[in-house]
Amino acid sequence: MLRAILKSAVTDGLIAKNPCQVRGAGRTRSAERPVASVAEVAAAVETVPERYRLAILLPAWCQLRRGEVLGLQRRDVDLLHGTIGIDRAVVRPMDGSTVVGPPKTSAGSRVLAVPANVLPELRAHLERFVEARPDAWLFTSEAGGPMVAVTLDRVWQRARRAIGRGDLHYHDLRHSGLTWAAASGASVAELMRRGGHANPVAALRYQHATEDRDRAIADALASLATGEVARLGDRHRARSRT
Repeated sequence: MLRAILKSAVTDGLIAKNPCQVRGAGRTRSAERPVASVAEVAAAVETVPERYRLAILLPAWCQLRRGEVLGLQRRDVDLLHGTIGIDRAVVRPMDGSTVVGPPKTSAGSRVLAVPANVLPELRAHLERFVEARPDAWLFTSEAGGPMVAVTLDRVWQRARRAIGRGDLHYHDLRHSGLTWAAASGASVAELMRRGGHANPVAALRYQHATEDRDRAIADALASLATGEVARLGDRHRARSRT
């Protein structure tokens, strides 16, 4: 930050040279976030009241941010095509108010396919906990407005303790889901769209955790080679007989 301030001072002609020239000092490195397994997320879902289960499934399986989960309304869900639309987010500034606005990034507005394993829970949630009007919130507060983030955080804190993963924050559900998507073979462009990233930098961080996928690719390549060697051997034996 100091380097950026002094760079602006150089541009404005206030100083002749930026004294902050330590190589690499202008880069920040985020700590590695923990990743939940599919089994751990499933176990966590079972520990919370039914009205909150979908709020755990959506960040993990649809890679939604917390504000995007809280911003969902009935009209955003298309059960016929199995999709949800992300058009708004609910955030709570430092003053404690609730603000409904656009998603975090310019790419945040998107339509996502809902995995088949989540659709039954989504359908049941709409039937049991969401009012019939199109602008009804999927997750509501006691006053009838959108659920506040602190409520969701309390629910998740109890769930993570129940499964023995106190290191997992709610945002790590989304991080885990994007890691699963990368491991399944999703490209950077696909991860960007799924996660609502405006640039590839954020999506690229999920590519590092694909060692298992890399092993699967290596095994697939080996099977191709094995099959080709067998075919070559068959042709060689056929020629020898003739």
